[in-house]
Amino acid sequence: MNSTLSLRFADIEDINTIGFLAQQIWPSTYKNILSADQINYMMDLFYSPASLKKQMKEEKHQFILIEDGEGTLGFASYSKTKNTSIYKLHKIYVLPTLQGKGIGKAIIDFIVENIKPLGAKALQLNVNKFNKARNFYERLGFTVIHEEDIDIGNNYFMNDFVMEKEIV
Repeated sequence: MNSTLSLRFADIEDINTIGFLAQQIWPSTYKNILSADQINYMMDLFYSPASLKKQMKEEKHQFILIEDGEGTLGFASYSKTKNTSIYKLHKIYVLPTLQGKGIGKAIIDFIVENIKPLGAKALQLNVNKFNKARNFYERLGFTVIHEEDIDIGNNYFMNDFVMEKEIV
């Protein structure tokens, strides 16, 4: 991995890059947790160009890309919640071959650095109850605050832990 990592805010012109990365990351991340049909459904629901555009423009999700000199390695998105001191991490994904190399931590640190001056007191996220990423989040100071099952349509549910990291 190139040591010249850079993080930048993404915009509409980056939708295809985000969608391509999701295609590289999602199936391997969820193949042992979700059925292939549910993965395909969720890919379309969350990563189609129209969905990504809606997330950026209407839902005000701020997307971030992480790059090195050779390409884009991962992405994340977050937004403010109704409680203006709590932000929600909606997505954070790094190419499978690069996981465990500090990229995810760099993304979380970047987000915290950007939301802290805006009055953020906490960063929350949802993680599938069976996703090993829970351990990653716990190492970064997130704790489980409750569980929730979210109906996403087509008889599919997201069975998640809601985790929170206090920002001090």
